[in-house]
Amino acid sequence: MTGRRLLLSTIACLALSSAAAAADREKLEATFDAGISSEDQLGWLRQMSSAPNHVGSPHDKFNAEFILARFKEWGWDAHIETFHVLYPTPISTTVELIAPEHVVLGGQEPALAEDPTSSNLAGAIPPYVAYQGDGDVTADLVYVNYGMPDDYKALARRGIDVKGKIVIARYGGGWRGLKPKLAQDHGAVGCIIYSDPADDGYVQGDVYPKGGTRPAFGVQRGSVQDMAISPGDPLTPGIGATENAKRLTRETAPTVLKIPALPMSYGDASKLLARLEGPVAPDGWRGALPLTYHMGGTGAVKVHLAVKSDWSIRPIYDVIATLKGARYPDQWIVRGNHHDGWVFGANDPLSGNVAMLSEAKALGALWKQGWRPDRTIVYASWDGEEPGLLGSTEWAETHEAELKRKALIYINTDGNGRGFFNAQGSHDFQHLVNDVIRDVIDPETGATAYERRRGAILANAFDKNGRRDETAIAAAEKGADLPIGPLGSGSDYSGMLQHVGIPALNMGYGGEDESDGVYHSIYDSYRHVTMFDDPGLKYGAALSKTVGRIVMRIADADTVPQRFGDFAEAVGRYLGEVKKLEADRRTDDEKRARLLAAGDFRLASDPLKPVAPPAPEAATPHIELAALENAVDRLKASAKAYDAAYAAKGAGLTPQQRDRLNALLADIDQLLLDPRGLPGRPWFRNMVYAPGRFTGYGAKTLPGVREAIEERRFADANEYAGRTAAVLDAYSTRLDQAKAIVEGK
Repeated sequence: MTGRRLLLSTIACLALSSAAAAADREKLEATFDAGISSEDQLGWLRQMSSAPNHVGSPHDKFNAEFILARFKEWGWDAHIETFHVLYPTPISTTVELIAPEHVVLGGQEPALAEDPTSSNLAGAIPPYVAYQGDGDVTADLVYVNYGMPDDYKALARRGIDVKGKIVIARYGGGWRGLKPKLAQDHGAVGCIIYSDPADDGYVQGDVYPKGGTRPAFGVQRGSVQDMAISPGDPLTPGIGATENAKRLTRETAPTVLKIPALPMSYGDASKLLARLEGPVAPDGWRGALPLTYHMGGTGAVKVHLAVKSDWSIRPIYDVIATLKGARYPDQWIVRGNHHDGWVFGANDPLSGNVAMLSEAKALGALWKQGWRPDRTIVYASWDGEEPGLLGSTEWAETHEAELKRKALIYINTDGNGRGFFNAQGSHDFQHLVNDVIRDVIDPETGATAYERRRGAILANAFDKNGRRDETAIAAAEKGADLPIGPLGSGSDYSGMLQHVGIPALNMGYGGEDESDGVYHSIYDSYRHVTMFDDPGLKYGAALSKTVGRIVMRIADADTVPQRFGDFAEAVGRYLGEVKKLEADRRTDDEKRARLLAAGDFRLASDPLKPVAPPAPEAATPHIELAALENAVDRLKASAKAYDAAYAAKGAGLTPQQRDRLNALLADIDQLLLDPRGLPGRPWFRNMVYAPGRFTGYGAKTLPGVREAIEERRFADANEYAGRTAAVLDAYSTRLDQAKAIVEGK
């Protein structure tokens, strides 16, 4: 046989082998789909959301044991892993208007006849924010808008100081925990956080129980732990909170706040805001309450705020279940969703948890039929996510060394609802996500999940709805892979991605549900989910089919299906954003200096309502980005070369080459870690993805450089440009080594 004929024969054999593998995969996934049942999910959701299930509650432990029993019933090797964490619960909470008159505020939300579980409040936590600092204070009240850094600058320009005062901030604009933290940093003695109807109340739709949005008496609970420093148990940062772990004291724990704080309904908040005097709030500070928003600080409104908590160490229960891999038992695909809530938690988190249980049941059925995944599949139902990502963080810290050796990816979901598929995560898995959603059918339109999301991107761009994303629009117009977003924080992927270095995906359906309206309140109930969020849990089934496919395709792939060019392109975009930030800041600094020198701010100020000029700022210098630019260019070249080589020759690798390649790529994302971490928060080690210090949940990409420019820490910006370049160079070197294996060198 000639060389050409041999080549053609080899190509034909590979094509036949590939077609057979695709047919086998399609058959396997069709069998998996047949095991997914919305009826199952509805039954599990009704039971699991029937009583309050916050950390330490009897029903939270019941749910963990219920989940454990289901995993065992379906053939998984499962156990509960217990950690011991600091978890405060309220003994008493007080908030009342003292002057100009006495009005008692706060307290538990009322039960609704239309919502059966809303009256089942025995043992439920009243409106409360965990890890605030207990105290009893009476002080003048100041309205601080969203309570973000720029809001305090606006107050200062109007001569208002919050030192010694209680602040009231509205939810939104940044993570909840930043509001009391920044208030504390500015000298406030207490903090109230309320939900404005502009954000999740009657402006958005009919209020519950007629519609799905927040009623006047609904309150958003939550955590105010300073998770920008680190999530997890505040007393054991960086190590697992096992029973005998060495612990800090509460007083020395850096993520526990020092001032009392409480959440509030907009019905109660209106009674405070309506009485405030002082300057009228600027346009961007005005919500939708039927009153004039004043900033306060005049002494006209005094508030008494008091919180006393039980600061006990409590057990949390992670359910860990395993299907052992046949070929690569020490390569893990880890998939998780938490099971604890603030009250009933039907949407957040149980709508995602029951979808995960559907996957586990269907995978267990395949196992009983004789299927064995090539790689080990680990499913986790986390406890303690709501107060601070406790269960997942403690598990990741405890098993860090083993995870670094074995875990290939962590796949996360949280709450789920009607609407469009969305995903964030490690961009080397972007192509896999797109492949999967091209095969999953949207249950209400009959289109694929990909087509529905693509259509929404294009239609919203035309209608000018939401933030315009040129990268997503360009991809949608071409019918190409749709970009996934970067990961910040706010769910259980944080410890895996940003501390241990395991690539991660977070995904779900939503956008047409109304879960925001009852978020973290007693009305996040079975009734609300099945009426307003996902009637029939059809999107719960879609989520199961989506995640299940991703799990199986990674588990059974010859080599984990990563495309590194997508990661390189994303990093290139992020560098472009950093360069634009630097240039824009320099332009703004020059402009501010000219306006100050000319007295233009003074001339623009209304003499009857004076606003002082902004404080002078040092000019933004040129940041030393050359090394980072070179590293990104190298990353793009190395990723492109590897992807091309694997596409051409990957199917023909010998078993020995395959094993060498897989070993080389297994921990490549860990190379993005710098063990010294980010400035002031060494727990966060990933130099590409992190939550922002002043966004909380929102992602900051290339965070060491970006945030240093934003916060005018210019020496840090220069240093972290070099550190980030170093981790990207290491990543590129690993890709070059992988390419050499593929090419037989």
